[in-house]
Amino acid sequence: MTVAEVKKSAEQKMQKTMETLKADLGKVRTGRAHTGILDHVHVDYYGNATPLGQVANLSLLDARTISVTPWEKKLVPAIEKAIRDAGLGLNPSSMGEVIRVPMPALTEERRRDLTKVVRGEAENARVAVRNIRRDANTGLKELLKSKAISEDDDRRAQDDIQKLTDRFIAEIDKALAAKEVDLMAV
Repeated sequence: MTVAEVKKSAEQKMQKTMETLKADLGKVRTGRAHTGILDHVHVDYYGNATPLGQVANLSLLDARTISVTPWEKKLVPAIEKAIRDAGLGLNPSSMGEVIRVPMPALTEERRRDLTKVVRGEAENARVAVRNIRRDANTGLKELLKSKAISEDDDRRAQDDIQKLTDRFIAEIDKALAAKEVDLMAV
């Protein structure tokens, strides 16, 4: 293993951590509607659990309502049930072939609870990034111990990994701040 491989591996892992955080933050519901909330809803389609986006068209009717238009009329009850059972606190209603999913308004208390959840997710991401830094530094120490790199190379590589860590921690903080603003907006 080389210094470049250690750095590249650390950066890829940190990038994955960031993507995971963004996905987790996307699951936390704000007062506004967006179709991404239903990304994890699966519908029973001919005996298979199929993502909702693969059996219906999702769109926004207005700022607080998602429209779900199934491609097959007989799926309407199954989609309604799947959305209701997804644990998102949503109550869909069908109007013929179109299912409307209104977003309930969030109370101040619920917003504060969600802010705590979001901060916890961000802290978990920061810890993951720091663990990746630790693993990368351990890899560098092993290279130094086996005399594959010099002490100067080790020091430079550790500085680079620290800069990488700082960059990703800053990205995490920025994503957290944006989500908190989004949650507290009425």
